[in-house]
Amino acid sequence: MSYAPQEPRPAGHRRRPNRARRWVIAGAATAALGLTAWQVMAHYEIPPFTDKGDPVSFGAPTDRTGTGTGGAKATPRPDGADATGTPHGLLPTGPAADFKNAMTLPDGTHVAVTTFAGKKSGFTGKVWVWAPKEYSEKEFADSGFPVMIALPGGPGFPSNYWMGTDLGLQAGISKWYAEGKSKPFLLAMPVLNPAPDDGGLYWDGSDIPGQPKMGTWLTEDVPELMRENFRTVDSRDGWAFMGSSTGGFAGLKAVLKHPDKFKAVIASGPDIAPDSRLWKGHDREKAANDPSLLARDLIARKGPDVYLAFQVGTNESNTHTLPDVKRFIARYGKGPIHTELKVIQGGRHNAKTYVPAMGEGPIKWISDRLVGPVPVA
Repeated sequence: MSYAPQEPRPAGHRRRPNRARRWVIAGAATAALGLTAWQVMAHYEIPPFTDKGDPVSFGAPTDRTGTGTGGAKATPRPDGADATGTPHGLLPTGPAADFKNAMTLPDGTHVAVTTFAGKKSGFTGKVWVWAPKEYSEKEFADSGFPVMIALPGGPGFPSNYWMGTDLGLQAGISKWYAEGKSKPFLLAMPVLNPAPDDGGLYWDGSDIPGQPKMGTWLTEDVPELMRENFRTVDSRDGWAFMGSSTGGFAGLKAVLKHPDKFKAVIASGPDIAPDSRLWKGHDREKAANDPSLLARDLIARKGPDVYLAFQVGTNESNTHTLPDVKRFIARYGKGPIHTELKVIQGGRHNAKTYVPAMGEGPIKWISDRLVGPVPVA
């Protein structure tokens, strides 16, 4: 086969890309530019490049009758289980809350938020929620999940810092569950205070006379929101608190004050005594919210058993925190009050210290004492 000789190219001449190749290059450049623009607009949450604000459903009934799928009012058992001693799952009672997506995690799960009007407290505030991916899996479609109410320190209003992914709480629970260290907790992350903590003002997660009933909000209304919208557990064996700083105090106090409803807490860098200035003139009510006095009374009543996991860093901003926690454990860690202390070497008074440490013992310690997922009765 012969070929005709080609004309020699002038020196420095370059072959021009053919038209198809030019279109490929242009298309790739456009796609790269589009991807970059999408990422920027998604980062800054510019619609329609983000799903923030989209409705989120966790499968609760949408009717307003307050009945579950089975048509009967779902009722938690404060005694801890049914007559056989076995906790069961509860179907969501409804009505479904108006949840909006606050963020989508890499595994496809959502942190969602709603503004909830508490029937018992009369307080209306925001609550962020999260369900692990297992909650939507077929294997657990007929199971109730344990709930952890996560409380922040600091202002505790108008947000709850546990809802953000930067601290890694949701990712941590998923990881620890996969490693066999944790239950696949549902998370409820409510506001802790009814207003900003101007000048160090806070409410101790308590019903202080003349103030919004934040104790009732945390221990009655927030659990009710979870029961209305999620498959939960019908006894205290599936309910726990966690929190840091003031939130650690509020969770600790809630478990000691309501051991019929909650079984365990992880209290990180907590206050041990109520110290809000709003208690002034209300000594009797203040005493009724003091963990030390509540622990003393629980020991005298001989139960029910509660499990208190503490985490404290060696570099806490309050140098009294670790000695106070150790003193509390020495005095009250007996009888029905079971305690565990994780001392975090070099740990500071912040959530970024506490979350990784949870996976080094505390989360497994309380998970071993809780149940879930458990079949719906």
